[in-house]
Amino acid sequence: MELTENPTSLFFFIILLLFAAPILNSSAAAEPSIHDLLKSMGLPAGLLPKEVKSYNFSDSGLLEVFLEGPCFTKFDTMALYDTNFRANLSHWSLTAIQGLSQEELFLWLPVKDIIVDGPSSGLILIDMGVAHKQLSLSIFEEPPDCSTTTSELSRDTA
Repeated sequence: MELTENPTSLFFFIILLLFAAPILNSSAAAEPSIHDLLKSMGLPAGLLPKEVKSYNFSDSGLLEVFLEGPCFTKFDTMALYDTNFRANLSHWSLTAIQGLSQEELFLWLPVKDIIVDGPSSGLILIDMGVAHKQLSLSIFEEPPDCSTTTSELSRDTA
């Protein structure tokens, strides 16, 4: 028997579709933003720029973040995000980072790890292999704007 032959069956089918559609859509909308994910792991939202296009977070803790293209932002010094950013995400840390460099004394150094130095310390540690920094968490409270050139950032901060 086809649905069009029985108006009652057709009616119940339409009602089922109307109630099922919002439930199916809500599962896709339930994924938190990348910035909410960072906060839920005890990290500041501003470790990644506003311009994140999408991300994947696996059960093993691998975080993959995708941007439209490479971009610069400024924290205490200039930082460069590659189009693809990868790291192991766990509570209070991003480790084995790939796709983030920071300018130090005219050199671009790859950032290896970012670790919150205890949730109540108010400090974050940035490991660049040959250099380490300890900064205030407040620098990273808000996701920064990211730009394709450093000159746009210099204008914005002047």
